[in-house]
Amino acid sequence: MSQVIDIVSLYPKDMNIYGDSGNVLTIQRRLALYGYEPRVHAYNQGCDWPEHVDMILGGGGQDTGQKKIIDDFFQRADLLRSLAADGVPMLMICGLYQLFGEYFETVDGSRLDGIGVIGAYTVGQETRMIGNLTETSADFGKIIGYENHSGQTFLRDGVQPLGTVEQDGTGNNGEDHTEGARVHNVIGTYMHGSLLPKNPAIADFLIRTAVERRYGTFDPAAAGQTDAQRAALHRIDEIADRARRVAMSRPR
Repeated sequence: MSQVIDIVSLYPKDMNIYGDSGNVLTIQRRLALYGYEPRVHAYNQGCDWPEHVDMILGGGGQDTGQKKIIDDFFQRADLLRSLAADGVPMLMICGLYQLFGEYFETVDGSRLDGIGVIGAYTVGQETRMIGNLTETSADFGKIIGYENHSGQTFLRDGVQPLGTVEQDGTGNNGEDHTEGARVHNVIGTYMHGSLLPKNPAIADFLIRTAVERRYGTFDPAAAGQTDAQRAALHRIDEIADRARRVAMSRPR
């Protein structure tokens, strides 16, 4: 019997810029090559919430996209907080990273509340932080991506960043050399790219965590992984490695 993993793609209609949908495709493909059966639920405002959730993936969006989803997002706030506290692995990019924090204060002083999963707040600024970026993470090594945001995000004391950046004017706020955040099994980051195709270590963290929560162990052999699937996964990892090296060599 196949082992199903249920993945929620959160607001793909309005929160999906710079190829963030590639994160969903990467998880879907890697799960299948590990021998599991990925089941993707595209959740947009007004949709029914799926019965079972093993992982949630959310992308970035423009201000108009955030405004479109915000009412529905707050209707799901308690559920999302509960799932996060229960250890469900999640990846939130850019706009949804901000909304998973405490609030976003715009340049003109208006305030958009978040749902407080991540102890962080964001303040708008006139200057955008934009360009290729490499950060260093204790758990995932070098993380490769592309940032494009004007909001400065500041982590509360005790909140773990996803990684650190060397260059001023990059990362969460351009000042403290942090990028992203990790709370429970939730990862928030400004890294587009899309992120997961070039960073399989993060993809596999999300996958392993989801599988272990649902089935107790992560065991591709028991899940029915074939030699052909194992070889295909190896080829994908080789491609990712080449893409990472090219991306790291590019100027900002």
